[in-house]
Amino acid sequence: MAHVPLVILGAGYTGRFIYRVARRGRRPVFATSRDPDAHLTFAHPHHRIRFDLQQPETWTQVPQQSDIIWCFPALPQDVAETFAQHALDAHSRLILLGSTLAYRTGHSGLIDERTQVNCSLPRVASEERLRTTYGAVVLRLSGLYGPGRHVFDWIRNGKIKNSQKSVNLIHVEDVAELCLLALQHAAPGSTYILSDGQPRPWTDICRFAAERFQVAVPPATLTRETGKRLSPRKVLADFNYRLKHPDLFTALGELESANP
Repeated sequence: MAHVPLVILGAGYTGRFIYRVARRGRRPVFATSRDPDAHLTFAHPHHRIRFDLQQPETWTQVPQQSDIIWCFPALPQDVAETFAQHALDAHSRLILLGSTLAYRTGHSGLIDERTQVNCSLPRVASEERLRTTYGAVVLRLSGLYGPGRHVFDWIRNGKIKNSQKSVNLIHVEDVAELCLLALQHAAPGSTYILSDGQPRPWTDICRFAAERFQVAVPPATLTRETGKRLSPRKVLADFNYRLKHPDLFTALGELESANP
């Protein structure tokens, strides 16, 4: 496995961290973008690949017999499936980064991998097709935060409401580690939820930001939405993984202190 190339398909924010973790090993690692010189400055020039799912002539740039971590929505479904047929062989591993938006809102109990997904969403339908037909491992990510994606900035920029709705988050560094572990340990066709397992109301996050760091927060608002309760128990147990950032408030404090 150390000599099997790893291709990070659509290496944006998350892909940058996956690249850094993957480079610790001895295997070749490549990152793709539609404009690699502009968007892949974090990667060695020899590791940058121009790739556009909608332009099949670029598919040949992906090394044969590679493992793939697919970071963007696998759409359109027919094109995604054609690419999978082109790029995968019997020994290739395919990891798809999905979203916990696949699970419907209004679910009152704990959501885990046994919970039915909403296949009326085109992205989810495509992921399920690649999972059941090509053995893709689907990692459904909760809200991502980390360096360069600070929750307090969402508050400052008015992107969230100060309400009792709960939010599920996970640090991007944990996502990167879990992606590499999925390549090693996940069974083909399996699904995992990636979250820190601590859903928190936005009111609590806003209160922490205001009281500890004097962040200006919006006024409290009422909502009937309760949010989801996601369980990461399966991924932590199967991969024998302990989160690097298990406590949101500790991680947010570190990010805020690191801000210039």
